[in-house]
Amino acid sequence: MPDKSSIFLIGPMGAGKTTVGRRLARILNLEFVDSDAEINKKTGVDTATIFEIEGEDGFRKRETRALEELSSRGGIVLATGGGAVLKPENRELLKSRGFVVYLTVPLELQLRRTRRDRKRPLLQTPNPRKRLQQLNRERDPLYRETAHWIVDTQRNDSQRLARELATHIRNNVWQDDSTSRIDAHRPIQ
Repeated sequence: MPDKSSIFLIGPMGAGKTTVGRRLARILNLEFVDSDAEINKKTGVDTATIFEIEGEDGFRKRETRALEELSSRGGIVLATGGGAVLKPENRELLKSRGFVVYLTVPLELQLRRTRRDRKRPLLQTPNPRKRLQQLNRERDPLYRETAHWIVDTQRNDSQRLARELATHIRNNVWQDDSTSRIDAHRPIQ
């Protein structure tokens, strides 16, 4: 059973991990941490620059080191990068060290949320829609494998979603009830 004092948010870019994570941390009185922001702070450059200089593989190595360090803290809400689940060691680390919530997002909403963002190296392509579809096909099974709970973000604003997540976590995850995980993969609608 993972240390349930930390909440790890996983999912694709544009799912709202950072926005919801900040609000959830405030509600639960936990520290909020964004793994990509921590990597950027440590290197002194943005993710796009790391991709440009070291390639995706170099970034993923930095990401694993960051997740190792961050997930060892207790009492945090951690927003991970969209590709954090690509490495098996990252998936195991997240599953074993905290309560993992997969925030899903439909393609159209994801496109709207990311369309003006020039800082996402994987979207710097002539066809962002095709790229997001490809990433979803590759990553969705990994997100599902890693998650303790799956949440659909399309019908909720971030404040409402954070409140619903906080309620579920308080009532089910932070309880010493052995039945609390029976319906953990049932999405919030």
